[in-house]
Amino acid sequence: MPSVSAHVALTLAQHVDAVFGLMGNGNAYFLDALERQTDADFTAVRHEQGAVVAADAYFRASGRIAAGTATYGAGFTNTLTALAESVQARVPLVLVVGDEPTSGPRPWDVDQIALASAVGARTYTVGRADAAATTVIAIEHALTYRVPVVLAIPYDVAALEAGPVPDAPAPRAPEPLPPRGEFAAGMLDEIVEALRGAERPFLLAGRGAWLAGAGEALGTLAAATGAVTASTALGRGVFPDTRYDLGVTGGFGADGAMELIRTADVAVVFGASLNQFTMRFGALFAPGTRVFQIDIGPAATHAHVGGFVRADARVAAEELVARLAGAHNSGEPATAPGVAGGSAGPDDDFSGVVHAPATARTPWRESIDVATARRYATGDELAPDGRLDPRSAAQRIAELLPDDRVVVSDGGHFIGWANMYWPVASPDRMIMIGTAFQSIGLGWPSVVGATAARPESTTVLTSGDGGGLMAIADLESAVRAAGGRGMAVIWNDAAYGAEVNLYGLKGLAEGPMRIPEVDFAAFGAAVGAEGVVVRTLADLDRLAAWRDEDPATRRFLLLDLRISGDVVAPYQEEIIRVNS
Repeated sequence: MPSVSAHVALTLAQHVDAVFGLMGNGNAYFLDALERQTDADFTAVRHEQGAVVAADAYFRASGRIAAGTATYGAGFTNTLTALAESVQARVPLVLVVGDEPTSGPRPWDVDQIALASAVGARTYTVGRADAAATTVIAIEHALTYRVPVVLAIPYDVAALEAGPVPDAPAPRAPEPLPPRGEFAAGMLDEIVEALRGAERPFLLAGRGAWLAGAGEALGTLAAATGAVTASTALGRGVFPDTRYDLGVTGGFGADGAMELIRTADVAVVFGASLNQFTMRFGALFAPGTRVFQIDIGPAATHAHVGGFVRADARVAAEELVARLAGAHNSGEPATAPGVAGGSAGPDDDFSGVVHAPATARTPWRESIDVATARRYATGDELAPDGRLDPRSAAQRIAELLPDDRVVVSDGGHFIGWANMYWPVASPDRMIMIGTAFQSIGLGWPSVVGATAARPESTTVLTSGDGGGLMAIADLESAVRAAGGRGMAVIWNDAAYGAEVNLYGLKGLAEGPMRIPEVDFAAFGAAVGAEGVVVRTLADLDRLAAWRDEDPATRRFLLLDLRISGDVVAPYQEEIIRVNS
């Protein structure tokens, strides 16, 4: 007869395709049932933290919920940093863990429910009679509130026979949140009027807009209003028309693009939390800019927001387009932005909106050089200290990377280089795990989850030497999971660069901030990868050759970039200014 653990495994596998984890006493029966009795794919990692990270990356790359698994006690506590990151980033996943017996804790047990609650994750504990139903409830909670949940199997219950697995209802997925009430309707009208009267309208979209599927509607709205667009770091590529897109806002943005945003008179923000980095610590918008925010959160998230609508980004964008079209169809004159009416350019089209007359003023976005504004500074091949300039290395790598790439990023000073110089096709192809919780050391297992989610693409890790060493156990997992469809770029400056840049400049002792230079190429070779030490741009020619080889026969490529720590990323310079 199926055990309680089998009830969990069989029910979970009806709704989850991928499970990542590490076997121990507490989850052995669960993994046995998962392997023998389901079609779910299990991928082993080498540290329990990696189980949560891989499940997190799987969702970010695919939009489909995944699961991690670990044993009780030390296995569970090893997941906490990654669990906190997923909570902060609002990523739904299920973490299946063993737990103390129902008879009470043993000497090595800890209060796992309290620990999970402390980082913001709810725990559901299964019993002999309700394991299947509780599993569905846990999945539904994760999807509804977009958070990770813990599904606990008490040790003395795990192997008990529980009878046939009952039919359990499918978890309900949340419906898009429409704008509700007179206040929301009035604020949408106010946004329409502001956009119609704006001379320099600007639209900003974040990851929430991508998850809502708002890209097409936002593209139509931008065309309808003649707006210039941009995205947050987690929303890049959400606008379909790149001709008028300024790229990423905040510290990763180009100086010229950020200067243009400062001149906007009306800004509407969709699905973005407007955190301190996106907002350039409050300097993204000029004091006179009217800022509106649309998000599923309960309230505005920045003091500069003058009008807020709680709604799904796609639904709200479509409603704004409809209201603009309704205003024109009602007989009101259709004129270009800056004249009185937010019409489209001559090559744009959207249902129901009349094009601007030939005498109308040229829309703002057609009067500026967007391509020049979003260019980044170029670097020399080598910095004055004789090591690679990370800017020139980033530019050269961008020229050589496969077009089908999914970039996964660890945290650290180096995050500026990939975010500035490596374009991606859509938000789900730039995955930054660790930034929400300000953690490092989550990079290698991110490769595992992203590869499982997009096995047809090339997964590219960007990591520093500090974070790379912290998670080095799952270097083997990344190489094994991705094989010839994976590669890593390690920005090796022999230091914790962010700390050197901030606290070293303040005169603090730099000894604890320095790392004896590590040969990551040798680390990679030890677990089956091809490791290449890169000291000059010519050394990157190996990437060009690797890109053109058959993924089925080539090995995972690890590029160990010996970069200068003297070149400070612009976003880090912002942080230094604020903290000084």
